[in-house]
Amino acid sequence: MKRIGILTSGGDAPGMNACIRAVVRTAMTYGIETLGIRRGYFGLINGDMAVLDRQSLTNILPRGGTILETTRCPEFTTVEGRAKAIKVLEGAGITGLVLLGGDGTFHGGTLLANESDVSIIGVPTTIDNDVYGTDYTVGFDTAVNTAIEAIDRIRDTAMSHERLFFVEVMGHHTGFIALESDVAGGAEEMIIPEVTTSNDVLWSRLQTSFDNGKKSAIVVVAEGDRPGHTFAIALEAKDKLKIESRVCILGHVQRGGSPTARDRILASNLGSAAIQALMDGKKGCMVGEVKREIVYTELADTWGKKKELYPRLVELAGILSA
Repeated sequence: MKRIGILTSGGDAPGMNACIRAVVRTAMTYGIETLGIRRGYFGLINGDMAVLDRQSLTNILPRGGTILETTRCPEFTTVEGRAKAIKVLEGAGITGLVLLGGDGTFHGGTLLANESDVSIIGVPTTIDNDVYGTDYTVGFDTAVNTAIEAIDRIRDTAMSHERLFFVEVMGHHTGFIALESDVAGGAEEMIIPEVTTSNDVLWSRLQTSFDNGKKSAIVVVAEGDRPGHTFAIALEAKDKLKIESRVCILGHVQRGGSPTARDRILASNLGSAAIQALMDGKKGCMVGEVKREIVYTELADTWGKKKELYPRLVELAGILSA
C-alpha cells in the first residue's frame, strides 16, 4: 500500500484533527502517502484532495473542528454517486481509505466497501457516542465537559433566582451526553429517549423536592429527534408546578472548542490503529476501544446495531438525584 486517503464526514467533533495527525504520522512511518479529502464524500466525488505532510499537521492537535472540513452529500447515497467516488479513488491511486465520522458516515462507507476494492477503515468521531463497537467516540468527552461547565454556571443563576432550569443537550437520538452530564453536573432530573418517564411523574418528583426545601432545580434534557422541544416541556412545568422556569439550549456550542486530553489520546490511539489495521490487511471495519483494548467491528454493525446506555450509570443517576 503506497497511498491512502482520509476524510471527515457528518458532524464535526473535537479531536478530529488529532486523529488526522495520528493517521498521517503513522502512515509516514510505513512510507505511505496520505491524501486529505476535503468536505467529506462531496469532496471525494469531486476529487478535491491534496497531500498531507508534516507541515499540514503543524499545531492542529489542540484545534477543534476539522482542517479537512465536512459536509453532507446526498449524491453519495446513490449508486451513481458512489461510482464517481470509486473512479476518483482509482484515478488517484488510493488503495486505502480512512473515514472519520459517525453512523451516517459508516453507512456510506459500508456501501462503498461493498462496491469497490478499496480497503476502508472507520474511526468513530462524533460527540453523540452512539456508534456501536466502542466504549467512547472521539469528541464525546469534550462535549460532556462543555455541557457540565454550562450546567455549573446555570446552577448559580438558578439558585440566585430560585428557578427551575431545563438544559437541552445534543446527542442525536440517544441520551449519552445527557446521562453523563446529569451525573457529573448533579442535575435533579433528566429526560432521555432510552428511559420512559411521564411528565406527571417528573412534576411529582420535582414538587416533592421543592416541598422538602429545595428552591431551585436543573433538568437535563436530551434533544432526541426534536431539537428545541424543551420549550414545550418548560411551559407545562410552569403550569403544573407554579414556578418560574427557564430553558437553555446548548446546541452546537458542544461541538466546538479544543478537545480534552481524553479525546486527544483516544483520537491519537484510534487514528494510529486505523493505519495498523490497513497494514494488517483489514478492510470494511471500524477501529474502536473497548475496555482500553483496540477492537475491530464490521462497518455494517456500527450503524446496524444499537449501542446501549450503561445500565449502572442510569441507576446511579436515579440514586444521586433522590
